[in-house]
Parts: sequence; structure tokens; C-alpha cells
Amino acid sequence: MSALDRLHAAAVRPRRRFGRTALLLTVLALTVLLALGLGSVRIAPLATLHGLWRGLSGAALTGDDLIVWHLRFPRVTLGLLVGASLGLCGAAYQGVFRNPLADPYLMGVASGAGLGATTAVVAGWPSAAMPLSALAGALLSVTVSLTLARQGRTLPPLRLILSGVVVGSILTAAATYLLLLSPSRMLQVYSFTLGSLSFGGWHEVGVVLPYAVLGGGLLLLLARALNVLQLGDLTARSLGLPVERLRLLVIVAASLVTAAAVSYAGIIGFVGLVTPHLVRRLWGPDYRVLLPLSALAGGGLLVLSDLLARSLSASELPVGVVTTLLGGPFFLYLLRKSGNGT
Repeated sequence: MSALDRLHAAAVRPRRRFGRTALLLTVLALTVLLALGLGSVRIAPLATLHGLWRGLSGAALTGDDLIVWHLRFPRVTLGLLVGASLGLCGAAYQGVFRNPLADPYLMGVASGAGLGATTAVVAGWPSAAMPLSALAGALLSVTVSLTLARQGRTLPPLRLILSGVVVGSILTAAATYLLLLSPSRMLQVYSFTLGSLSFGGWHEVGVVLPYAVLGGGLLLLLARALNVLQLGDLTARSLGLPVERLRLLVIVAASLVTAAAVSYAGIIGFVGLVTPHLVRRLWGPDYRVLLPLSALAGGGLLVLSDLLARSLSASELPVGVVTTLLGGPFFLYLLRKSGNGT
């Protein structure tokens, strides 16, 4: 059976796909409503919806409306953006590398962002400079990885993976060395590396949104090309697909989106790895469906994890810890269910 035949065989029936999509949207809406209403001050669902409506309409806000619109809604919106970015980019990376273990941090984005944030903290720069430094570090890591992986005019997938791993390891070692020079700053750096949405406001949403919309939109436009790429490089080239240009475009777009998300929310693990696998099992391997639904599932998973992070204990947990505790065992379960892990 050819790769194209396997793709068609794995496709989910339209009626079943529609029902599962409706269920995903319903769960996502309920998760957002719970995240807006629950916290140190509990707000009833109708009062939560009322606060959202008054905020959207520009009416004067009082009482619970202020909590919903100015504190919780921007945090939830940032969680949706970051989770959607990680889920979408994880699916795109797995498609372009044809590797189920690929995630948004494959090209060293996380390590670069960690080094940038560590540099800003150790140097004593203003807190507003840390996200910008993290973004610069992430983009630098991707640029170096792409430069080292290039072989003539081609970007072989194996060289890309290896260069990303090596560059990430070097940058992680550099960040560790900076921390050893300033151990008093260690807690502040760890709070970034474990991920948090606690400082999410409308400013952060406004910065991440353009990257998510533009980069994510480009990845969605490339969904059909990613389907063709699953047939193999030689077959894709014979069908007229510019494989190297596609690979570079996907890596650059996904890295930009991931870097922006990480710079303002910290390094959040497993969202970009688990959600594409879950969506692939429920909706099939067609990237025209897989990419947008991975974004929705990623956003819902991160909002749910953030809700648990601020509800499970008196002191708020890093959201990256919760996503790892949820995603790790679930990913192992998916591998177990899939038999040979394909």
C-alpha cells in the first residue's frame, strides 16, 4: 500500500469528523468559561458572560466585571494564543520532518529563549526587556541551526534535527553557566523556564497576536503541500513540489510563532507534542484538518492546565509543570495504544 493509499485509508468519515469537531469546540468553550469564572473570587457563569459582554461593548465595568475583563480574560486569551501556537507548530514540525517526536522546540527555540531570558535577568535589565531578550535568543538559535544544517542548497531533515539538538545543548550549557555566576537570580529564571501565564495582560496579547495570526495563517496555507510531502521527498519533487523551499518556509514560520509565544509565556512542554498526536488519532492525518484542530486542542489544553495550576494548591504552580504531568502519561498511553508507535 502506497503512502497516499494509507493517507486515504486513515481518513475519518465526514459525519464522525463533524461530531468530534463540535465536541472539541464545546469543550473548549466550557474550559474558557470555567477559567474566567474560577479563582480566588468565584464568579457565576452568567455573571462571567455579562462581564465579557460589557467589556466587548465598551460599557462601564464594575465589581466582578473588572476581574473578568482586566485580569482573567487577557490571561485566558494569552493561554489560547500560546497553546494554539504550540499545537499548530508541533503539527507542522511533525509533518515537515515526518517525525512523530518533533515538537516546536526542535530547532533550539526553547534553549535560545532560555539563554536570552537568563542574560536579561543576570545583567539586571528591566523586566520589560526579558521577553525581548528571550525572543532574540530564540531567533538566533533557529538562525544558527539553519545555517549549520544547510548542505549546498538543500536542508536535509537529519542535519536539521541534529543541528537543532546540538545548538540547543550548547545554549542550555551557556545559560547554566550564567546562572552559576549569579545564583541569587536562579528562582526568577526557573519561573520562566517552567512557564507561566500569571503576568499575561493585553499588552502581551497584542505582541503575540500578530505572530500567531501571520505565521499560523501561512502554515495553514501550506497544509496541502504538507500532505504531499508525506509521500516522500522524491515523490513530492516529481509532483512539482519545491521541497527545500517548503521545508525552509515551514521551519521559519513555525519558529517565529513559537519564539513569540515562548518569549511571553515561558517554556511550556508537551503541548506541541501531544496535541497533534491526539488530533491525528481522532481526525486522521490530513493536514488540512490536522493543523487547525491541533491549534484549537492546544489552546484548550493550555487554558485547562493554567486553570489547574492556579487551583490545585494555595500557591500557583508553573503551568509547564502541569502540562508535563498531563501530557507525559497521556503521550505514553497514545504510544501504547498505537502498538508500534506509528
